[in-house]
Amino acid sequence: MSSKKQTISFLQRRFAEVGFRPYARHGQNFLIDLNLLDLITRAADIQPDDVVLEVGTGTGSLTVRLAERAAHVVTVEIDPHLAQMAEEQFAPDAPITLLQHDALKNKNQLHSAVIETVRKHLDATSDGQFKLVANLPYSVATPIISNLLLNTLPPASMTVTIQKELADRIVAQPRTKDYSSLSVWVQCQCAAMILRELAPSVFWPRPKVTSAIVQIVLDPIKRASIDKLESYQTFVRGLFLHRRKFLRGALVGAFAELDKPTVDHAMQQLGLGAEARAEELTVDQIQQLSLALEAAQSR
Repeated sequence: MSSKKQTISFLQRRFAEVGFRPYARHGQNFLIDLNLLDLITRAADIQPDDVVLEVGTGTGSLTVRLAERAAHVVTVEIDPHLAQMAEEQFAPDAPITLLQHDALKNKNQLHSAVIETVRKHLDATSDGQFKLVANLPYSVATPIISNLLLNTLPPASMTVTIQKELADRIVAQPRTKDYSSLSVWVQCQCAAMILRELAPSVFWPRPKVTSAIVQIVLDPIKRASIDKLESYQTFVRGLFLHRRKFLRGALVGAFAELDKPTVDHAMQQLGLGAEARAEELTVDQIQQLSLALEAAQSR
């Protein structure tokens, strides 16, 4: 697709041809400033042996750019009209696999075909990395990012366009309004940064919110320090159910297996006072708290 073609009138005409209508509830907003697609592609630093996952193929404009650099692109599109429109512009020999279904089995699990397809193509490379590069549909951005970090095959990096509000939560620090379980879940395994904010005017239809390009880079050492990822994710989510409550009450209320003496012992071990709150703890302190509680329970 020529960079001159993705105008609003071009999209309207092509969507009419394939019988597609954008739905805001699906987060179907399309970049009309294609310079930003080039920026995303460059930021992802794709190498010739890399296998790239794209969730939300859309018109295929980003897909084509990714395929020019990667060993293979696995792109997932739930809408059959968009899948048809994108596939029509892929060259027959392009290293692209288009999966026409939901990327998620449910909100807590990725569709098995997605990871299986990525793994198959990754196994065919010598030393390539798995990377997520996508304009993520707003409705699935959080579960996609969260579940990929829980998977046995996590991406080496994620370079994604998401809502600015979500981006702020991902990079948030303790004692700020955006600090959340998602902040901790991402930062306990990765380094995350906002690369650029995107105004609604660079999309069509215009979303009601500002967006951002975010890069999340996996830290294998951090990830390896967490023994049971699924249990730890559950702990972090429970901890932030009442993030402003005093820590002891929040923990006892969220986890039936914890009692006040156990929590008090763990907090004393870490030098946490009675008025400590989840929203004040650093990512490292939360991990230490999890280990201290586990040790206190086994006394």
